[in-house]
Amino acid sequence: SKIYTGIIFAFLFAPIIVLLIFSFNEAKSLSVFSSFSFKWYTELFNDRDTLESLKNTVVLALAATVISTAMGTAAAFGIYRVRRNWYKSIFNTVTNIPMINPDIITGISMMLVFVFVGRLFGMATSLNFWTILIAHVTFCLPYVIFQVLPKLQQMDYSLVEAAQDLGCTPIRAFFKVTLPEIMPGIITGAIMAFTLSLDDFVISYFTSGNDFQTLPIRIYGMTKKTVTPKMYALATIIFFVTMALLLLNNIIDNKESRELREKRKQLKGGAKK
Repeated sequence: SKIYTGIIFAFLFAPIIVLLIFSFNEAKSLSVFSSFSFKWYTELFNDRDTLESLKNTVVLALAATVISTAMGTAAAFGIYRVRRNWYKSIFNTVTNIPMINPDIITGISMMLVFVFVGRLFGMATSLNFWTILIAHVTFCLPYVIFQVLPKLQQMDYSLVEAAQDLGCTPIRAFFKVTLPEIMPGIITGAIMAFTLSLDDFVISYFTSGNDFQTLPIRIYGMTKKTVTPKMYALATIIFFVTMALLLLNNIIDNKESRELREKRKQLKGGAKK
């Protein structure tokens, strides 16, 4: 089983390791490592078009993350407060649709909607930054909802009721009691939304206009000619940023698990006494 697991991991990470190694190669070759160099990183930071695409991607991902996190948290709280189980099932099913729906179907359908609305209002161009932002918020929302909703279900709602009995308004009780309890889920959902938006190509390709280009779209355009090794350097940077976000996510989950175990031990100790 260990050998089999090792083979699987080698198969998964070998391409990434090759990419990391040859991003420091002096030559363009992907078969011969001539010498260690930061040449391609230097060329990357001198490429204005690529840096502009990277800036667009980061701005888009941050905007989509902020909006989808706020909307997803509110939606999760609304679903949590629904009392009827069949109502909750409907909401959960609807929320699942953007996650299980193929990206190409989502991208084409949203493009058609944006073009239709644009022509309806007589707009010169139907696709722009705002259309791609709406599209990214749409497919990021379910991931935020399904990260926040379990935290709400794990929370002891009697704490909120106690806060209201002590004089808190419902809104203040939410910010003082509910929000700190579900914050790990919000952070995890925000991290997932950011990485999904940063990585998306298919939906971005169909919903972006000519005046706004994300990094995946630019890299796709380069594949029609040739992908220079400076793209390996950029991929290396993105890989380490993603790894840092993943580690942060794991640290938050581990911290939450430890706190949950400590609470259970305290409850058991109190019950024995």
